[in-house]
Amino acid sequence: MLRRRGHVAKNLRLKVAQAEHDMTQGDLAEAVGATRQTIGLIEAGKCNPSLALCIAICKTLDRTLDQLFWED
Repeated sequence: MLRRRGHVAKNLRLKVAQAEHDMTQGDLAEAVGATRQTIGLIEAGKCNPSLALCIAICKTLDRTLDQLFWED
């Protein structure tokens, strides 16, 4: 159960970072070379993105891997 709770926190951090950059799932997907559906699955905790995709998301949102993807 803690793992699932960690996924929710991680996904909320991703959503908050997107909102702070005024980006939709589609905007972020286009910026990182993914699909909107992939971004949605990451937010929902149903997809474990590759390291390359995580890095691209972090660069686009001006965050570190720890800030967006590290579970507390």
